[in-house]
Amino acid sequence: MNNKSVCDSWFATHKISDLLYCINEIHYWEWNRANIWLIKGQKQDLLIDTGLGVASLRQYIASLIDKPLLAIASHVHFDHAGGIHEFDDIAIHTAEAEALRHGDCHAALCNPESGWILDEHFSQLPYPGFTATQYTFHAAEPTQLLQAGDVIDLGDRAFEILHLPGHSPGCIALYDPFSQELFSGDIIYDGDLLDQLPGSDISAYIASYEYLQHLPVEIVYPGHYHMFGEQRMQELIADYLDAKRQPGCPSKNFSLNTQEIVKQHTRRSGS
Repeated sequence: MNNKSVCDSWFATHKISDLLYCINEIHYWEWNRANIWLIKGQKQDLLIDTGLGVASLRQYIASLIDKPLLAIASHVHFDHAGGIHEFDDIAIHTAEAEALRHGDCHAALCNPESGWILDEHFSQLPYPGFTATQYTFHAAEPTQLLQAGDVIDLGDRAFEILHLPGHSPGCIALYDPFSQELFSGDIIYDGDLLDQLPGSDISAYIASYEYLQHLPVEIVYPGHYHMFGEQRMQELIADYLDAKRQPGCPSKNFSLNTQEIVKQHTRRSGS
């Protein structure tokens, strides 16, 4: 029997600026607690990731929304896409669209045998009687399928979609080339990177990091933990590449996988 108290509010908001908010599920396990980013635009608002889906994110952010809203899943894992079914306009990379359509718990890492959702991960309950065994990953039909080079236009700013697999096949980041801001999802964050999950690919992760090494970035808004700047990003990339590259792998020159990522973005952007 679960004797934990029910929380007053499942979410908490940190206002970064008038146009940017970070929302967290503060009663969920810090190690896997995702950052939910709300970006206010001139003609459209943008939500990057939606948390677990155990409480209504749509209701929570209603007072902050005054324009059409696009909700994007940086990838299909439950801690990022669990609440996306609540929204009318939703987007995900094509590589993970079927998993979202079918509510694929294996791809989302929330099948019971994965062991990722446990009662001890909840310090308080989102609603009375909640237990981890009740967790459901809801299927949702994407209204927009994303590919590398696609542009999300908010009216006063635009974000390019970067497809950077490794953590999962459809991992994306959103990049503003003018402000050089990167919303990185789980591609890079200042913590233990997970590259041995179902769907992970270390060689793809290496290629994605080799690409990021050459991307001008002022600030990273990651899928977990705290924000950081270009210097820390380069340190994290270097540490990962040093640990994961095999003898004989390229160091100063792009690998073949990295060249394909560059070609992919170049083709989509038309440059």
